[in-house]
Amino acid sequence: MLELVRSTSSFINPPSITTTRSSLVVGLAQTTQELDLIQRLRYDTFKSEYGAAFHSNTPGVDSDAFDRWCDHLMVQDLDTDEVIGTYRVLTPENAKRAGGYYSESEFDLSGLGEIRAQLVEFGRACIHESYRQGGALMMLWSGLAEILKRGNHQHVFGCASVSLRDDGVTAAKVWRDVREAVMHPGAMRVTPHNRYPVEQLDSALPAKAPALLAGYQKLGAQICGAPAWDPDFNTADFPMLLSLDNMGARYRRHFGFDL
Repeated sequence: MLELVRSTSSFINPPSITTTRSSLVVGLAQTTQELDLIQRLRYDTFKSEYGAAFHSNTPGVDSDAFDRWCDHLMVQDLDTDEVIGTYRVLTPENAKRAGGYYSESEFDLSGLGEIRAQLVEFGRACIHESYRQGGALMMLWSGLAEILKRGNHQHVFGCASVSLRDDGVTAAKVWRDVREAVMHPGAMRVTPHNRYPVEQLDSALPAKAPALLAGYQKLGAQICGAPAWDPDFNTADFPMLLSLDNMGARYRRHFGFDL
């Protein structure tokens, strides 16, 4: 692993989270063995949480054609050597080599205008269930911030997946909260190819937005379209766009954008 940030550094003390474990490190996978560990973590997590259906030729592994073009962030617990979190990151340069973004299988991105060709795509967000108190996620964000700074990138795009195991109640809650802003005339907006029919659900039922999605919004990310339905993962995927100009001042300082 090519190390980027250790949690022992004062840099990782997050603005609102105090549960970061001191033994965590985030970096980029460098070997096929590390990628295999990442893909197995993804498989185990998505299978148990979403009941996802996988099409990989290797049992117990989540992999697809985009993996080879992506940088794979990995969070490792130095006390156990276990890989406990991951993002995969597709830069604009590698998206061209890959023939496009993974997100384009779910969304028409033309509504993003000129920034469409400048996006850094993040995806396959995954954290082991024993490490979800905040620290591991902050480590992943710190690793992503390092990639953005080194490449001088300004725009990040990806999806926040909401499980449909509750028959869409949570997805309806999320859409109810953001629909007015998303549909406002002039808002930057992408269009799902296979739209999840949130309007047909009983949107009055109580629910709480998933922690990961809420975390993205705290960073300054905005939902920029209606959700796409991913039948393989049994999720409603909400498109998220973060432009660094919209990131809050505390997070900009914390991640080293304003030094």
